[in-house]
Amino acid sequence: MTITTRTVEANGFRFAVDEAGEGDHLALCLHGFPESRFSWRHQLPLLAEMGYRVWAPDLRGYGETEPKPKAVSAYLIDRLMEDVAALIDASGTKTVTLIGHDWGAGLAWTFAANAPRPLERLVIMNVPHPAVMSAQLGKSWAQLKKSWYMFFFQLPGIPEAAMTANDARAIRQAFHGMAIDKTHFTPDVLDRYARDAQRPGAIRGMINWYRAAFQIGGKMRGPWPTIETPTLIVWGEEDAALGVELLEGTDQYVRDLTIRRLPGVSHWVQQEAPEKVNAILRAWLPRA
Repeated sequence: MTITTRTVEANGFRFAVDEAGEGDHLALCLHGFPESRFSWRHQLPLLAEMGYRVWAPDLRGYGETEPKPKAVSAYLIDRLMEDVAALIDASGTKTVTLIGHDWGAGLAWTFAANAPRPLERLVIMNVPHPAVMSAQLGKSWAQLKKSWYMFFFQLPGIPEAAMTANDARAIRQAFHGMAIDKTHFTPDVLDRYARDAQRPGAIRGMINWYRAAFQIGGKMRGPWPTIETPTLIVWGEEDAALGVELLEGTDQYVRDLTIRRLPGVSHWVQQEAPEKVNAILRAWLPRA
């Protein structure tokens, strides 16, 4: 299955989008930090084979998508949801399945809860519902320690310098160091992420997602309507940043919830264990 890259103009941005498949059912894949559209390389062929038209964009501030706003306010979750809605509209498709990992999953949770566009299915990978995450940070010292980097990212300038120093060594280490099975994190893969993070304005935009999340207001604060869309969570249990206990209580916010846990797999679940993740997707998603 051929993956092509195109530019999609939406919401005032030129989104770099990897695309596979065709048809009226869009599978929109949202990446996390410090990733890019490249993180879905193992899923695009599967979803296209299942009949979906698959789009994996570089999200606002990332990779080859331009422009990269400087202001933290440009990365508030309300603005990011506008991007998702605009991409859906630009696709011209009739039905949408939303798939997200890490920050892309946080955005997908918020989009599904607020429903600016209807979704047929929602797939979440290794990020808890924002309400569950907020509650755990307030009561769990263990999770608070794991989330230290979120607070470090609030500092001005220093995180950008730290993440890109020595040819973005910290970006490379984020993947290779956290992965349990490092097979899929070859030097060329790590080079790709390091190169994307070093594009002009990229690392500032990437970190601004975290800064904006700490600002008061916006949909990330709730209230949280019940998600009516059938939802699948795929979770690598060896996540160094997010404990598996963050799944507890998710059913309070989702009407139709399926959870699939993968022992011995890290936070980078769809890249580290693509065969297992793809088997789960094939079994749970309807053919388009």
